[in-house]
Amino acid sequence: MRTAMTCAQTLNNPLSSTNPHLLPHKPDPIQLTQEEMKRVAAYRAADMVASGMVMGLGTGSTAAHFIDRLAELMHKGSLKDIIGIPTSLKTEAHAIKAGIPLSTLNSHPIVDISIDGADEVDPQFNLVKGRGGSLFREKMIEGASRKFVVIVDETKMVACLGGSGLSVPVEIVPFSWKYTLSKIEKLFKDETGFSARLRVDQEKPFETDNGNYIIEMFFEKGVSGDLNEVSDRLLRLTGVIEHGMFLDMATNVVVAKTDGSVIILNK
Repeated sequence: MRTAMTCAQTLNNPLSSTNPHLLPHKPDPIQLTQEEMKRVAAYRAADMVASGMVMGLGTGSTAAHFIDRLAELMHKGSLKDIIGIPTSLKTEAHAIKAGIPLSTLNSHPIVDISIDGADEVDPQFNLVKGRGGSLFREKMIEGASRKFVVIVDETKMVACLGGSGLSVPVEIVPFSWKYTLSKIEKLFKDETGFSARLRVDQEKPFETDNGNYIIEMFFEKGVSGDLNEVSDRLLRLTGVIEHGMFLDMATNVVVAKTDGSVIILNK
């Protein structure tokens, strides 16, 4: 492994003196904010888009930066004939305002590339997504994509799903939602520190773009066991539509770091 060399090793710098007044000033390291890291990752992912592509447009704050960059490149003429398929009504409105032509999976059932953020990314590229409530449409569109690029800042990298202590969302039908919640709680009754609750917005149940409700699951030590088995057990519950664990779907992960650098992880 190569070791970084000092300036003195590479240049034999004559300013390497015992006199402190002759030493060159070392600039303070860059420290990006989380929002700046999101923008850096989004802009880097835009380099993966080519003219003529049909692409899934993600939802969330990081994906919003990507949409802005995509529109900028289209208006400059760097990208042409792009068609976007939005993963939420919010993204649809953003893309229309930005001037990005839109379509649906009905018209374009095969998507060249989807680019979206994530709430968590584990070492195997499994994801938690959908804390914004768009997980069902995100999973449909990104599952139809030849390539699925995830854009995150380094705080989203976790050892295991649910490991951040934040929620793993589950979309359910509104009908008898308390019954469905009780079934989810029973499913994870042996998980230490597990809890689940209905997501609310201004004291009313939060509704997804599909008119459904969201159950937020919390794991004290992250989701344990085989993730595919956990997924299957959840999806077998009547009333559950989809969950926010995106397993074995991402092909690339673009990670922005606080120092401004970007790491691209490829499956």
